[in-house]
Amino acid sequence: MSLLNLFSSKEENPKVSNHLKEFLTDFSIEVMPRTAAKIESFKEILPKNTRVYIAHIEGVPIKEMVQTAKRVSREGFNVMPHFPARIIKDKSALEEWINIYQGEAGINQALLLAGGVDKPHGVFEDSMQLVETELFEKYNFKNLHFAGHPEGNKDIDNDGSNKNVDDALQWKQKFNERSDIDIAITTQFCFEAEPVIEWANSLTNNGINIPIHIGVAGPAKLQTLIKFSIACGVGPSLKVLQKRAKDVKKLLLPFDPNDFLETLAKHKKENPKFNISNIHFFPLGGINTNASWIKNAINNS
Repeated sequence: MSLLNLFSSKEENPKVSNHLKEFLTDFSIEVMPRTAAKIESFKEILPKNTRVYIAHIEGVPIKEMVQTAKRVSREGFNVMPHFPARIIKDKSALEEWINIYQGEAGINQALLLAGGVDKPHGVFEDSMQLVETELFEKYNFKNLHFAGHPEGNKDIDNDGSNKNVDDALQWKQKFNERSDIDIAITTQFCFEAEPVIEWANSLTNNGINIPIHIGVAGPAKLQTLIKFSIACGVGPSLKVLQKRAKDVKKLLLPFDPNDFLETLAKHKKENPKFNISNIHFFPLGGINTNASWIKNAINNS
C-alpha cells in the first residue's frame, strides 16, 4: 500500500469495519505533561481504564511527570510512565523514580526504552540494564513494555543493520520466558501496513512471541507528521511523506489512519494468531482530535 493512500480525508467520520472496531478494543494513547495539562477532563474524551502512557521528555522534572501520572490515574485510567534508561543516573535514581511513582500514583507498570539522548546521564544505556537491576520485580510491577522499531533504529544500529535491535529482542524474549511480569513490545508510529506485517511475522519466525502494541500516528496535518517523523527517526516513511508534501493541495488536507488500521485489522481477522494485539496512538494532531477520531470510528460502521 502506498502512503499516498494510507490516510482517508474524504469523509469526516469514515465508516469502519467490524474487525477494525474489534481491533480498536483496549487501545492506548500517549501524552506528555504539557499536552495533558491542556485537557480539562480525560474522562470526557477517553473510555475508562484506557492505558495512558506518560512520555518522559528530557529536561522535564520527575515531579512534573509524577503529577501528570497522579492526575490521570485519579481520573480512572491505567497509567504507564516511560522509564528512559539514558536519562536515569543510576540504580538509586531508578529506585527513587519507582518509589515516587508508586507512592504518588500507584504505578505498577512501565514502558522501558533507551531514551533517545546521545550521551547517557549516568550508568544506563539501554532498557535491558534497567531490568537487570531487578527493581521492577522487587516492587511487584505487573507489566513492562519495551520500545519496538519496525523500521529499525539508527541510534541502536548506526551501521544500518538490525543486529543490535534483533539481539535485544532475543534478550527480551528470554526475559519474557523466565519472568512472571507481563511483557509487550510497543512500537514507534508507522504508516505502511504491509512492511509492519512482514516485520511482525519475522519476529514470530525468529521465535519471539511477545505481543506487539503497534504505534499509530493519530489524525494530523501532513506538516505535523513530517515534523514528528524527522524528530523520531521514522526514515522510510518520511521519504514518502516528503514526496506527498510537494503537492500543496494535499499538504493542507487533514489525514487519519483509517486505511492503515483497516489493513492491519483485516489481516488480524484472517490470521487470529497474528502477534499484533493492540493499537497505541501517538496523538500528533492533538489528544482531543485523536480521541474524537477513535470515538467516531467505534460509533460508525
